[in-house]
Amino acid sequence: MNLLMIAHGTRDPAGARVTEAVAAQVRERLPAGEAALAYADVRGPTIAEALRELPGPAAAVPMFLAAGYHVRVDVPAQIRACGRSDVLVGQAFGPDPALVEVAAERLVAAGYRPGDAVVLAVAGSSDPAAVADSAQAARRLGLLLGRPVALATIAAGGPRVPEVVAALRAGGAWRVAIASWLLAPGLFQQRLDACGADVVGAPIGTHSAVADLVVARHRAAGEPRVRPA
Repeated sequence: MNLLMIAHGTRDPAGARVTEAVAAQVRERLPAGEAALAYADVRGPTIAEALRELPGPAAAVPMFLAAGYHVRVDVPAQIRACGRSDVLVGQAFGPDPALVEVAAERLVAAGYRPGDAVVLAVAGSSDPAAVADSAQAARRLGLLLGRPVALATIAAGGPRVPEVVAALRAGGAWRVAIASWLLAPGLFQQRLDACGADVVGAPIGTHSAVADLVVARHRAAGEPRVRPA
């Protein structure tokens, strides 16, 4: 079965380079079949453009850290609009434990110290499924670090990252460390870097765990959670 990787998309060239590097890593891991990369928003190739070049049957893997609107509604709708009945939509990344471990590694590499107040910064969504995924990621990060982890959003939902950082400082935190729950650099990571925290972890990026997870989702797509009507 061929593979369609679907990322959100960003106008930042650095973010696109990271996504394309992950796609290259995935292709190296696939024993057979073709693999294409598409973006759900902002940049191309679009899902329709990628599917025109990708023969079926195929499994689409949404490379999203939360199963919100894009995963549940937008991606299936774009595939359905292509008239393809041979494309299955597999499970999104969500709060996968392997990626939570990477976020913790990035935080430690940025200078996290035991005793720092920790915030997991997510893009944010009003979608209940995405909110639940983000909360689960924060809980898992807290278990890894052995301390509570506050959850904050960058663009949607709430509370926002600067508000949470300020509240932690007002509550007596000497240092505040932010774990980035983002896949690639871009505007959202730039906002984290400027939010006033003492430590800001890098995005998950091209860590091998990302490509491994894409391959695992592709293999599991025989029993997808979402199937375009």
